[in-house]
Amino acid sequence: MAKKAAGTPATVVLNTERVAHTLHPYEVSPDAPNYGALVAEALGVAPERLFKTLVAEVDGALVVGVVPVTGDLDLKALASAAGGKRAALADRAAAERSSGYVRGGISPLGQRKRLPTVIDDTAAGLDLMYVSAGRRGLQVSLAPADLIRLTGAIVAPIRTGGS
Repeated sequence: MAKKAAGTPATVVLNTERVAHTLHPYEVSPDAPNYGALVAEALGVAPERLFKTLVAEVDGALVVGVVPVTGDLDLKALASAAGGKRAALADRAAAERSSGYVRGGISPLGQRKRLPTVIDDTAAGLDLMYVSAGRRGLQVSLAPADLIRLTGAIVAPIRTGGS
């Protein structure tokens, strides 16, 4: 069976699982200050709907945290939600190696090694949320319930600051 041009591992998961989603390309330098706000602006969406995917180490094990770009990852809350005591952001090389994606394009979907995932509870109140589709310059919108199901995520308050 012939397939369309291969997408990212994240889009392959969405298509394989027949999850309703929309891809949103954009152009923002990954080194730009206030990157999340600029991406939201480029896409014309409220920044509260745009989520960043961060890889952290909780008690020595990698864990994914997904939080709105309007705030930051609360490492203590992430550790607690993941059943651990201490958390720190993973180093960039470890995050890229584990996920199979590059910084600025890490998606919670289709990671090379499936990691425990915690999604901030603000996602639960949205009809659509936006996350990286697996490469810089490409976001995907989908229902939060689909992202939670596909990643086997825990939903917990893991953000600081923002709304």
